[in-house]
Amino acid sequence: MSTQLEQETEIEEEPTESRESVAERLSEKRREQIQEDLDTAEKTIQLKVFRYDPEIEGKMEPRFDSFTVPFHKGMTVLDALIYARDRYDSSLTFRHSCRQAVCGSDALFVNGQQRLGCKTQLGDLEHPIRIEPLPHQDVVKDLVVDMQHFYDQMEAVEPYFDPDELPEGELEEQRQTPENREKVKLSTRCIWCGACMSSCNIAAGDNEYLGPAAINKAYRFAMDEREGTDRKKERLRIVEQEHGVWRCQTQFSCTEVCPKDIPLTEHIQALKRESIKNNLKFW
Repeated sequence: MSTQLEQETEIEEEPTESRESVAERLSEKRREQIQEDLDTAEKTIQLKVFRYDPEIEGKMEPRFDSFTVPFHKGMTVLDALIYARDRYDSSLTFRHSCRQAVCGSDALFVNGQQRLGCKTQLGDLEHPIRIEPLPHQDVVKDLVVDMQHFYDQMEAVEPYFDPDELPEGELEEQRQTPENREKVKLSTRCIWCGACMSSCNIAAGDNEYLGPAAINKAYRFAMDEREGTDRKKERLRIVEQEHGVWRCQTQFSCTEVCPKDIPLTEHIQALKRESIKNNLKFW
């Protein structure tokens, strides 16, 4: 199921009479524990979380469940989701790993924008907080989307070095000037979260478009002075094809949502210029 469905269909947000609310399904002991947490919190926040499970009858229709969670200073969206899963509903499904905005696994659509759950402070958001899976991706379950297409596009730019020559000494490193390192530094910050791809209107309508993350990865190697000359030309040919850099319409949506502040649109434009120079012939 694609998350584009929610843009076309009104998804029920409140439980119907035939379906118990989340709170009603809890045991008395669990309700008491939650109530104690809420009573001692400085304030509470309500989450409206997208739910969908294609394997469980009664959960195949997309809906939103509401969770009231205790708030404390410094609490993130991921913290709130973990509380909702551990206290209210253990079947609530979402991805997370390092919880330090490095692994990129917990990219979500929060209050209408792509964000990292572990980086987004609850205190910075308007309430209630609406949490959905990344748009334009097939939903596997709840907040988990299928990332395989995104990974395929990243692999399509062949993201690895292929220098013309290797250092003579077995332990000698391939040197890079500080100036060149500075040029590609921001592009190396990509954590493969997929937020940029999800925000891109071109990627939403063109499934073959490489997308901003993959093009940024191509930039990272093409602009590295250690890249082989012939290999750079091959890489530019990959990104200048029909579904490459020229499909970008410079809307800056990818740059706006990137959690690592990578100037993705700027890098795409730079590769456009490199592509033109690569194809110029003077004779």
